[in-house]
Amino acid sequence: MAVAQAARDLDVHENLLRKWVKELAADPGHAFPGQGQMKPEQLEIDRLRREVAKLKAERDILKKAAAYFAKDSI
Repeated sequence: MAVAQAARDLDVHENLLRKWVKELAADPGHAFPGQGQMKPEQLEIDRLRREVAKLKAERDILKKAAAYFAKDSI
């Protein structure tokens, strides 16, 4: 089947289909990353984002606690 015909059948642009084929040939394990199949780098970025969010929440709690206890000691 020709790429042009396959692209029409899938209702995608021919260049997009060619890009997908090229990506699959270059890296079959990570050619189509998304929520279900993410590249290792993206997994690490997501993990670090969650860790940063957790650390910010902990920092904010400690700031509030310090302000509360500083207010009582005056």
